[in-house]
Amino acid sequence: MGSSISGFLDLILDTVNFIFKIIKNLFISFLKFIVWVFNNPKRFIKFLFGISKRDLLAALTAIVIVITFIPVFTYMYFAKDLKTPDGIMNKNDAGVVLLDRNQKPFFTFYQARNRTYVPLNQIPKSMQQAIIAAEDREFYTNPGFSIKGIAGAMIANLKYKEFAYGGSTITQQLVKNSLLTSKKDFLRKYQEIILAQEIERRYGKDKILEMYLNSVYFGEGSFGIEEASQTYFGKPAKDLNLNESSILAGLVQSPSKYSPLNGDFNLTKKRQTFVLEQMVEQKYITEDQKNQALKQVLVFKSTPNLVNSIAPHFALMVKQQLIDKYGEEKIARSGFKVTTTLDLDWQKFAEKIVANQVIALAPNQVSNGAAVVEDPKTGEIRALVGSKDWFNDKYGKVNVAISNRQPGSSFKPLVYTAAFEKNIITPGTTLLDVPTTYKIKGSPDYVPQNYDRKFRGPVTPRRALANSYNLPAVEVMNKLGVPGALEFAQRLGLSTLNDSERYGISLVLGAGEVKLLEMTNAYSVFANSGIKYTPTLITKIDNKRKETVYQYIPKGEKVLQPEYAFIISDILSDNKARQEVFGNALTISRTAAVKTGTTNEYKDAWTIGYTPSLAIGVWVGNNDGKPMDQIAGSLGAAPIWKQLMEQFLKGTPVEKFEKPAGVVSKAICNNGKEASQSAQVEYFVKGTEPIRSCANSSSSRPSSAPFSSSSPSPSSTTTQPSENSSTSSNQPATSPRGGAYLEGGWYPVGPGGKALQYWKGQWFEKPQQ
Repeated sequence: MGSSISGFLDLILDTVNFIFKIIKNLFISFLKFIVWVFNNPKRFIKFLFGISKRDLLAALTAIVIVITFIPVFTYMYFAKDLKTPDGIMNKNDAGVVLLDRNQKPFFTFYQARNRTYVPLNQIPKSMQQAIIAAEDREFYTNPGFSIKGIAGAMIANLKYKEFAYGGSTITQQLVKNSLLTSKKDFLRKYQEIILAQEIERRYGKDKILEMYLNSVYFGEGSFGIEEASQTYFGKPAKDLNLNESSILAGLVQSPSKYSPLNGDFNLTKKRQTFVLEQMVEQKYITEDQKNQALKQVLVFKSTPNLVNSIAPHFALMVKQQLIDKYGEEKIARSGFKVTTTLDLDWQKFAEKIVANQVIALAPNQVSNGAAVVEDPKTGEIRALVGSKDWFNDKYGKVNVAISNRQPGSSFKPLVYTAAFEKNIITPGTTLLDVPTTYKIKGSPDYVPQNYDRKFRGPVTPRRALANSYNLPAVEVMNKLGVPGALEFAQRLGLSTLNDSERYGISLVLGAGEVKLLEMTNAYSVFANSGIKYTPTLITKIDNKRKETVYQYIPKGEKVLQPEYAFIISDILSDNKARQEVFGNALTISRTAAVKTGTTNEYKDAWTIGYTPSLAIGVWVGNNDGKPMDQIAGSLGAAPIWKQLMEQFLKGTPVEKFEKPAGVVSKAICNNGKEASQSAQVEYFVKGTEPIRSCANSSSSRPSSAPFSSSSPSPSSTTTQPSENSSTSSNQPATSPRGGAYLEGGWYPVGPGGKALQYWKGQWFEKPQQ
């Protein structure tokens, strides 16, 4: 009982002493303010006359309340932490734990470790002087806070209209880092000054510097000078030289930005030069010593492997988002428990399937693969495989899911959809799969080729896109124009395609570099009826007090009319239409839209596909762009896509793409105009469907031209077929237009009136779709 009373009395006494100390320093600051007023009377009078008596009284009342009560409550709240250096330095020690969507932990960052405390007499003078020069040049003369620093910060905050500059001394930084939070507001700043005063009262300057150097964050997960010295240079702090000390001192302001291991080394050296120049100015070193330090070669320790083994690329993406939002030091001390969008079971399965396929393709010069699994209805990323093996030193650390790669023909659906949207083409437009030469000003002629070097003559957009014919796609791109394609791609979330001057019409074949994550998200727009969600990794963040500091609320943006999303989804999910080229290579046990992509020389193989509730994008290839041995998207990436789709859809309701009210179906013939019900049925946005009949059911000849406005624009030159070309032996007895067979028309010729098409002197059999 006696000890409890004694402890309480000690607390009261300490509180009284503390308040007197605050009053003393505030009085000194007030005297300095009076001196300033005496030296600047006109400015002060002008300021006073601009304030009403009522506002002045309210302000003075608020100031009295703040000055009187906040110091007492602040001191009593932190009293027990102020008793020892360990209490001050360890209060904010905490790590970050990542949880999957089912609350299973799978990754940790910044875990508190047993740190070696280094006395000040074992920290080189160069390190002490460098940190003072960089962070608080008046450290040994100020009372724990700097009027000049605070005034400068206030001016900067007013200038830039944000509370971003603090003007903190080393003592204030110790308080902020170890006892308070990084929140920037007036109350926190006032508490910082109050606690800095108490630490100054309890401990001398040398002890404060010692605590600061043993607790400040230096980046790369390193707290304190000993850990930082070992992390960056692989040596104890006592052996640091001037060159190394100035590097470490420069890190404190922005550890990630200035890190010599993972940051921009040019910025590292620029910051080091600033620190050394400050040391010269404050007469800690000479100009010659500065120059010698800058000339010395820095030898850094190789970065240790501190990451966990499950979903490392996903975890590092989450970490970077946290750093961008809160700052690295704050999250390192936060104790955050971060609920992510990841499904741990899905992640493990995806990692296994990607690794197995890459291993199987190794004889074909394939070394890596990546996959993204997204919920189109929320934008949540359920699994992300950045590489086949994180621990492979050659390529594993590169996250291909967010790297720039050419998408090949997987870009075509975006161009077709943009052309549908602008009514440049409709699903009934006749496109030409014929040899075509495009004249491009200032460049060699562009002569696109199909994958198999064959030509099919006139084709519908469904047949052309489902079978990935190149020439019709280039024709569509030529009509749409590069700016139109880029605008649409950006609207769907692709961030890497910006400069229209960089690209030509070959963009439709995947000539522009994109990210797998963003391409999968773009396809998710089709899956979700035109509603776009930003790819999301985090759903909730709780702090160490179990308070929720962030909650993800999905907010979709309508970027495409549902009618066009449905039409492109219907084409990409037509198993029968793509059998001509792909057979059953892309068919799964339920309706799913899918498109492959293969770049020149087989450098990249893609498959991206979706159902209304699941979108998956897959890439295989080599990080360095080395060509694979004849591995196309349907052979390299599609097997991964199919296995992931079947596994993740198992046990879920079978869904189909719902036809919007604004979509109508029409039976069309090859020229895109209305035909009898026995012809191919196609979907159209209401108002764009054909309204005229293309043929009389009792006639062997078309009543009008079979196709119109289907050749490339005047800016290109197309090899034109001759209307007087020789025909095959099974040509009809009569022909339209004075003996010349109409190009592209369907004729009931051959045994039983079989439908054949005349094109460039040859007959083509009508495909069965």
